[in-house]
Amino acid sequence: MTAGSRIVAMGHYQPSRVVTNDDLASTLETNDAWIRDRVGIAERRIADNESVADMAVFAAEKALATSGLAAADIDMVVVATCSAVDRCPNVATTVAARLGIAAPATFDLNTACSGFSYALATVDHAISAGASRNALVIGAEKLSDVVDWTDRTTAVLFADGAGAAVVSAVAEGEETQIGPVLWGSTPDKGDALTIGGWQPYIKQNGQAVFRWATTALAPFAAEVCKRAGVEPSELAAFVPHQANTRIIDGIVKRLGLSPDAVVAKDLVESGNTSAASIPLALSKLIERREVPSGAPVLLFGFGGGLTYAGQVIRCP
Repeated sequence: MTAGSRIVAMGHYQPSRVVTNDDLASTLETNDAWIRDRVGIAERRIADNESVADMAVFAAEKALATSGLAAADIDMVVVATCSAVDRCPNVATTVAARLGIAAPATFDLNTACSGFSYALATVDHAISAGASRNALVIGAEKLSDVVDWTDRTTAVLFADGAGAAVVSAVAEGEETQIGPVLWGSTPDKGDALTIGGWQPYIKQNGQAVFRWATTALAPFAAEVCKRAGVEPSELAAFVPHQANTRIIDGIVKRLGLSPDAVVAKDLVESGNTSAASIPLALSKLIERREVPSGAPVLLFGFGGGLTYAGQVIRCP
């Protein structure tokens, strides 16, 4: 068995079409100031022809190219998504086929907005158990497929995109760079956010989700740090699910982060991309060199289900 795993490289992809708040205000009873004040979003990217699998492949290609590994080195592909249209074959199998990965373990995972952290933990456990050596972990969503564009409470929130990580076993004698996961859910409140039926639309009880997020999540995030043996004040960056700036600010305030810590707020330009939001934001921070290699970073996802999951990683 190996001692654990590490993120080797990241990659991300966003569609080219930008939809601003003013664009939405032309068809909805809303305005830029209201959207920015309530959720902090200024614009979002919406896919035209790209599918969930397309975006997952584009992000994975970028991560794989940066990692220095070849497709032949990958033995597991996991895709976190709640918006894939096709049930079979799953998105992970399609990604593997298009990347030319031979005979990997492939599966999709759906815990909505916490999906990337769930998938990262699952792959970390597989590597630690010796069931995998090099894996692709992808969060990909095309939420525009399930948005009711006449509903201003949800149409202003959601968007499309993908983020991917190459995760590999650490070398013998090295410590793991992915900390213990804290994961769980509040199932009795699971109907606060749904995508249900054969012709689904996202439906959300915004107040219920906001109350849960602003009261319950900060202690969970603190517990993630405790399990990793890292004080919140030692974190170089915090990359939460990109749902709402007020939720993010509330968690940051209660956690007691260092004033120098980088707090990802990619939602301002990307909207809420569910399972894609954490890897998308993390990939951008790394690409811009905003976080030093090896520095501790807290990832924390939360949302539909109501599920949550997080871990402290060392920045690749």
